[in-house]
Order: sequence, then structure tokens, then C-alpha cells
Amino acid sequence: MTDVRPGDVRPGGVRPGRAPGRRRAVARAAVRAVLRAAGLLAGSAVVVSAATALLPADAVAVRAGGRADPAALAQMRAAAGLDRLWPARFLSWAGGLLTGDPGRSLVSGRPVADLVAARAGTTAVLVVAALVVAVPLAALLARRRGAVVTAIGSAVPPVVVAVGLATLLSGILRWVPPVSLLPPGEPAWTRPDLLVLPVLALALPSAAFAAGQLRGVVEDVVARPFVRDAVLRGVPGPVVALRYAGPFVAAPALRVLAVTAGSLVAGSTVVETLFGVAGLGELLVGAVATRDLPVVSAVALLAAAVVVAGMLVADLVAAAVDRR
Repeated sequence: MTDVRPGDVRPGGVRPGRAPGRRRAVARAAVRAVLRAAGLLAGSAVVVSAATALLPADAVAVRAGGRADPAALAQMRAAAGLDRLWPARFLSWAGGLLTGDPGRSLVSGRPVADLVAARAGTTAVLVVAALVVAVPLAALLARRRGAVVTAIGSAVPPVVVAVGLATLLSGILRWVPPVSLLPPGEPAWTRPDLLVLPVLALALPSAAFAAGQLRGVVEDVVARPFVRDAVLRGVPGPVVALRYAGPFVAAPALRVLAVTAGSLVAGSTVVETLFGVAGLGELLVGAVATRDLPVVSAVALLAAAVVVAGMLVADLVAAAVDRR
């Protein structure tokens, strides 16, 4: 429990005499946030590993294609470590993660870290660009006047948005290429014309989702007396937003941003496959098709880690700005 009492709170912070108690409260909240994030990440690793183990067939059967006899299949599974029970495989995989080694691909034999690193840059560019578009759009839609647009945007499946954008911007207007096949070795950020369709396909549904999550918070804060009083006193809008409403909106906004970033990484599987972008999403789809479990687990856990990291930042910010 914090040492700061309601009477100690004043606009812009607490009374100087309460600073040590507040620092201790912030430190305790930060420790709880870090422990919670560590628990969530560990739980995510268990769920991801268990879910991939439930996939039908395995990489050995897919590679053999029905041309190997049972004895040969058993020998290949033993060589790949697939003959062990799931707990043993999970502990081996988790131990590798702790040492920075997520294993090797069951299909190519290459280190999983190298495969992920080769694709992560392209997906990171897509996700960051989508956030740059989605965040201000979500801020606009979070206002009451954007309710109808938000409802429509949230109801339309992302794949329909992607197809609609391709039809309009590429098929009808011919402004951008219909696919985003990057030349080998060329960074994604050097070809913005190839990123327009996948970025918009990721950003528009995410903006609608984020706006829907934040609308209630924004309306609640705007209706508070001290915010309305500041507006009536003629305080400039940016000052009202940052000084009066910002501390109350920052934590939920960061949580929504964290979930949105994770959903963008996950949503890239559909968008990258549709537009031919060689990123993590395309890598994940190929790995699932070939039952390359180490690659599937690494990409899925990376998406979960993005969400957990964002939630941790949100919790730390909430602890820092909490004036109770």
C-alpha cells in the first residue's frame, strides 16, 4: 500500500515530505511488475511448447512424404530428438533459451536464431511502420465521433481489409505494386512503395481495435471535473492532454499499445503471406506446414515476448504516474 494519502496529492505531484514513501511504493510496484512479466513469459513458453507438440504429424513424417518405412522413421525421430516425451523436450528447449540457443531447424538444420534474425528486420519494419500509422489514427478514432468508424473497422476481418486495399490501391488506382517481393539482400525500409499495402493492412484493423479499447478511458478522463475546469479556463488542448489527462490515460494506452504490437507480429503471418513479404510471418507459416517445431516455437514466443515487454513498460509507467 502506498504511503501517499489523498490529501497529499496536488496537481503536478505530491508534497515533498512524502517523496521517500512514494519512491518505496514505486519500487515495490516495479518489482511486482517485473516478477509478473517473468511469470507471464515463462507461462507463455510452456503454452507455446505444449501447443506445438499437439500439431498432427511431425517434421520427420512431412520430410519423408510416405516414402520411408517405420524403422527408418523411428531412426530419424530418434536422431531429431522427437522420440522423447514432451516434458523432456520442453526442458531441453527451455534450457537452450536460457543460454541463448533456441535450437536448430528440423528441416534445414540451420540454427533457429539465424533464421529468425534474417527475417526479424523485415517484420520489425512492418510493425513499426504500422504502429506509426495506427497510433495517431487510434487517438482520433478514440473520440466519440469515431465510434461508428471504429465499430465497422473492428468488425471487418483483417484479410478482407488486405484484399480490399489491394483491389483499390493496386487493381483500380494502380498506385502501388500488388505484391511486396523485396529483392534479396535489400532492406525493407529502402522500398517504401512495396510496404504500403502490408503496412495499411496491418495498421487499419489495429487502429480500430485500439480505439475501441481506449474510448471508455478517454471519455471517463475527459469528463472528470479538473479536466473540464482546465478546458473552461482556456488551457490549451495539448497542455490539457499531456498534463491533466495524460497521467490517467498513459498506463491503459501503453497496455493497449503492447497488445497491439503483439497482434501486429501475429497478424503479419496473414499479411506477409498475402503480399509475399519475406518476414517472420511467412517463416512461421512455412514452419507450421513442415512441422518445424523449434522455428514455430521461437517465432510464437517472440510475439508473446513483445506483448509481455510492452505490458511491463505499461506497468512501470503506471507505477511512476500513479498519484494515489
